Amino acid sequence: MTKSPIENVTTLTFDIFGTVLDLAGSLVPPLDDLLKECGNTENLKGADVWAQWRLRQRIEQYQDNLYMLGHSGYLAVKRRALIYSLKNLKVEFTYKQIDDFMEAYQYLSPFPDAIEGLNRLNEKYDLVMLSNGEQSYLEHLAKNRIKRDFHAILSAETVGQFKPHPAVYRFAAKELNLEPRQIMMVAAHSFDTLGARISGYRGAYVNRYDLPYDESEFYKLYMPDYTTKNFPELCDLLGV
Repeated sequence: MTKSPIENVTTLTFDIFGTVLDLAGSLVPPLDDLLKECGNTENLKGADVWAQWRLRQRIEQYQDNLYMLGHSGYLAVKRRALIYSLKNLKVEFTYKQIDDFMEAYQYLSPFPDAIEGLNRLNEKYDLVMLSNGEQSYLEHLAKNRIKRDFHAILSAETVGQFKPHPAVYRFAAKELNLEPRQIMMVAAHSFDTLGARISGYRGAYVNRYDLPYDESEFYKLYMPDYTTKNFPELCDLLGV
C-alpha cells in the first residue's frame, strides 16, 4: 500500500502575511485615507495603490536577498516599497505621512476562516509561525491580533534572508529539531510553498487569490500536496 506523503508530518508552519492576516482588508482603508491627506485629485483609490505596492514588496524582498548589504527587515521593506509605488503613481507625500500610515501594520486583522482553521488544526499538529516579519513584531501579532499561542514563532530576521531563501526553511527545521519531511508549509503564496517544497517540506497552497502555482518541468517535482481555497477545506482534507 502506497504511503501518504504527509503521514510523517507532525508540524505545520504558516505564512502569516496574506495567509492568516488579511493585508488588503486591513491596509486598503488606511491607504484611502492617506491618499486624501496627500491631496489626491486623480480618483486614485487605495486598492489601486495596493495592487502596485504588493508587487513591489516582493521585488524589494528579492533585491534585499540578492544585494547582500544586510537584512533590512520586513517593515522597512514594506515602507520602501510603498514610497516607490506612490512615486510611480505621481502621488505627492511627506515622509511623516508615510510613517504615520505604517502604524496600520500594528493592527492587521486575521481572516475569520484562518482562525477557525488554526483552532481545528491545533487538535492534530504543532502550529508554528514561520514568517518574514521581525521577531518582536510577530510576537505582537500572535498575542494581540491572531490571539493564540503558537508552538513556536520563527522569523526570517534570525537568518538574515527573506523567504523563499532555502536558509529560512532549513533554519526552521533545525530549530524545531525535525526533518524537513515532518513539516508542512501552509501558505497563500506559491513562492512560499514552492520554496518549502524545494527545501524538503511538504506543502499546502491555500489559494485565496485564485492565482496559478509556479509551473515548469522542473517545478513539477515540487507541487503542493494540497491546494485549497481556504483553511476549512484544508482542515477537511487533513481530517481535523
